[in-house]
Amino acid sequence: MSNIVTIDQLATEITRAVAQYTEDVASAIEKEVDDTAKAVQADIKAGSPVRTGEYKKGWTRKKSRKGGSVTQTIYNKNKPQLTHLLEHGHAKRGGGRVEGKPHIEPAYDKHVPAMERRIEQIIKDGG
Repeated sequence: MSNIVTIDQLATEITRAVAQYTEDVASAIEKEVDDTAKAVQADIKAGSPVRTGEYKKGWTRKKSRKGGSVTQTIYNKNKPQLTHLLEHGHAKRGGGRVEGKPHIEPAYDKHVPAMERRIEQIIKDGG
């Protein structure tokens, strides 16, 4: 049985439906971002160079919410100064170069495009 809505109630019902859609989509997107960030963090940790193990163990995530958007920042809390040097390589003290060991960008490239496709699908499906 369908609900009968009068003209006076139409605006209220449309607002309620849009609010419910927005809430469902926002929570589904937040869950998708969390899941993807966990996967990226795990891949970065697995591909990180190991010397003492401190760099590899230092990967963590931080969630931020601002203006209706959710972001996850993955960073190394133990050795943040090494991320760029290990990813891209660096010059040696006595001359020559140390080759980089890409481990951050490949993890990002592996998971983020799929996440973007899933978010588009979430928006189309309404959460």
